[in-house]
Amino acid sequence: MYVTCLDLEGVLVPEVWIAFAEETKIRELRLTTRDMPDYDALMKRRIAILREHKLGLRDVQATIGKIDPLPGAREFLDELRLFCQTIILSDTFTQFALPLMKKLGMPTIFCNSLEIAGDGMISGYRLRQQNGKLNTVKALQSIGFRTIAAGDSFNDLAMIHGADAGFLFRAPEQIIADNSDVPTFTEYNELLAAILAQMEGQGAADLKKFNTRT
Repeated sequence: MYVTCLDLEGVLVPEVWIAFAEETKIRELRLTTRDMPDYDALMKRRIAILREHKLGLRDVQATIGKIDPLPGAREFLDELRLFCQTIILSDTFTQFALPLMKKLGMPTIFCNSLEIAGDGMISGYRLRQQNGKLNTVKALQSIGFRTIAAGDSFNDLAMIHGADAGFLFRAPEQIIADNSDVPTFTEYNELLAAILAQMEGQGAADLKKFNTRT
């Protein structure tokens, strides 16, 4: 049995921090894990910028409330979940995720959490665990699941390479060039076809025919 593990931002929804940077006109907040592989350094930088500009959790959440899934993302996810258990593995935070999950049909998500000070400012963050995406893939494999992973950023590469099959989706050119052995897609129908092709032989083809008939 397969489980597909998907990144969230850049794959299913726009990048939250880029949207917030555009809302606040703070250019420094445009940096994401597509630009910086060191997640801890990236988050500490973001938190310092927020405090400098006196922007708290509610300010970020207000922007998130305006974000819609990328065009076709909800339909892709709905179709994929007909054939395969799907988990979103993200470095976002529980305080950010709920509005986005509602718009995606409430899929399962494993993510991190923020530390919020009494004044509503973001003071830190807590990882669910180090290397959480890769460790989730390994844990699923250890209990008998075969895994498929797709993402677009530096922090997705470990799970992509650790999965039984891995794909890049709308990744930056440098990440694609540095990982030329990983199939790369830019359209949801292509990614869905690649996932289903990987699952052939595990009953996915028969399931697809059954769902088409019904």
